[in-house]
Amino acid sequence: MNLQQFFEHWGVTENPFRGEEARQDAVFRRLSLDDGTSQSSHAAHSDFEKILGQLEFPSTSIVFGEKGSGKTAIRMQIARRIAEHNKAHPDRKVMLVAYDELNSFLDRFHARTGATDPLESFGRLRLVDHIDAILMRAVPGVVDAVIGETASGRSADLGEQVRRRARALDPTSKRDLLLLQALYDRPDNAHQRTGKLRRALRLGLPRSVLLWNVLAFGGWVLPVGVLVAFLLMGASVESVLWQVLFGVTLLVWVAFLFKRFVWDAMALRRVARRVRRQIRVSSRPEESYVASFGQIDPVELRSGALPTTDSDDTRYALLSRFRQALRGFGYSSMIVVIDRIDEPTLVNGDADRMRAIIWPLLNNKFLQQDGLGVKMLLPIELRHALYKESTSFFQEARLDKQNLVERLTWSGSMLYDLCESRLAACRTEGADPISLLDLFAEDVTRQDLVDALDQMHQPRDAFKFLYACLNEHCSNVTSQEQSYRVPRLVLETVRKQQADRVQQLYRGIGPA
Repeated sequence: MNLQQFFEHWGVTENPFRGEEARQDAVFRRLSLDDGTSQSSHAAHSDFEKILGQLEFPSTSIVFGEKGSGKTAIRMQIARRIAEHNKAHPDRKVMLVAYDELNSFLDRFHARTGATDPLESFGRLRLVDHIDAILMRAVPGVVDAVIGETASGRSADLGEQVRRRARALDPTSKRDLLLLQALYDRPDNAHQRTGKLRRALRLGLPRSVLLWNVLAFGGWVLPVGVLVAFLLMGASVESVLWQVLFGVTLLVWVAFLFKRFVWDAMALRRVARRVRRQIRVSSRPEESYVASFGQIDPVELRSGALPTTDSDDTRYALLSRFRQALRGFGYSSMIVVIDRIDEPTLVNGDADRMRAIIWPLLNNKFLQQDGLGVKMLLPIELRHALYKESTSFFQEARLDKQNLVERLTWSGSMLYDLCESRLAACRTEGADPISLLDLFAEDVTRQDLVDALDQMHQPRDAFKFLYACLNEHCSNVTSQEQSYRVPRLVLETVRKQQADRVQQLYRGIGPA
């Protein structure tokens, strides 16, 4: 017998226990969409509401979990709940920043530092580098929406009539959004998009820039005017007065040209060089910054608003400016979700590298900002490293205020409910309800299954266990036997095998 025949007998349309990764798990996605049902509630961990918190007042949560414990599923459930909240409250939306695809960020940072060892590079990571990376995740999507470049699917949801709402922003928010774009847009064509955004916001060039443009491009009128007056008046070529007057006006025009094309360019290049030196998570060239800064008010460039030092205060101010600009589009708060920290190529599951990346973020001032919540879904290896830290580290991190979940654990009963909800989600419409226990022989009790699942610890391992039980049974019977219930002997055999595999995995001597 094969598994398809087994499931067809029970009216199950697909294997409920095949999915091992939440991102590719169709059953999990279907359960997540069935809002309000008992099955959807069983698909969520009991700590989920604590981790999520109140979306109206975002808070920070720090979660540690084993591989396969459901961290990515929690991230997807957070995203779904935020989408539902935004749909129900269009004037109090929450901006979700998924800070989980870290490969490009870490690759750029490693290349910029010039170190050969990734651990050495990551040891130089600062909190301000993370804030820069978060803004580089959030700002381009907003710019995409405002200038109408939505074909890539990466644009933020700013609602309807985005252009009209963007033009209705107050002048300060417009200038802030333009400055943020000039700093944190995608490296490839950021300088071109600065002009597009400025026109979309209906922001003219700064008055001082316009003035110097007029003087530089129209300054030729002065010497030419003197020359025309000289010819009309028929003055002598040897007249010292006319020579001096012509020379002075020519020098004035040259001075205008020098100020516009040399002095200002040098000043912009100095600023661009300092900014590029500090924003180490971007591969954007210096010339691109120069082109963008040329469209920003020089007063803004000299005000200390740019990240030209490693000061935290400047980054906090830029983050606050971004959130303030989003208010014009109905966003009142922001949530940053950090996940899959062990997956980037340069990390490759190394605990020391993960520690070097995450530890700068464990800063109470950063984690307790009003209107900003940070959800950190971290590998269990970092929990072990955490408790080796000093007292001063804990005083700075203030983990007692961060909704800490020390270990994302699943009991056997929780896993039983989860697996049963997945089984129900795969049933044909209108079919008689069945329980997980119905798939096993009569001498197998519910407690037997709960105890077996309790040894699996995580959803991923629970699915592997049940899949192995069904597969082992089907491989030992023919279709003519019509044996559609798993015997107790198969359950116990597979239970021992899978429990040993899980223990080897935890000891680091076996594959997942």
